[in-house]
Amino acid sequence: MSAAVKGPASYFPSIEKKYGRPIPEWMELIRGAGLGKHMELVGWLKAEHGVGHGHANALVAYALADGRDEQG
Repeated sequence: MSAAVKGPASYFPSIEKKYGRPIPEWMELIRGAGLGKHMELVGWLKAEHGVGHGHANALVAYALADGRDEQG
């Protein structure tokens, strides 16, 4: 039995389904945005890609956490 996914990654299945992009692609977009602050990136995802606030927050939190940039 595998442990339930917690934290930002718990949003990943619904993000991929709703917006049609795999998580590694979102991580690449976030890295290439040229922004470094959490809320700047959240605002950018919302404005440029139509991502909802909760999903944008989860993507950015994951991207900025511990230098991780890929689902895994």
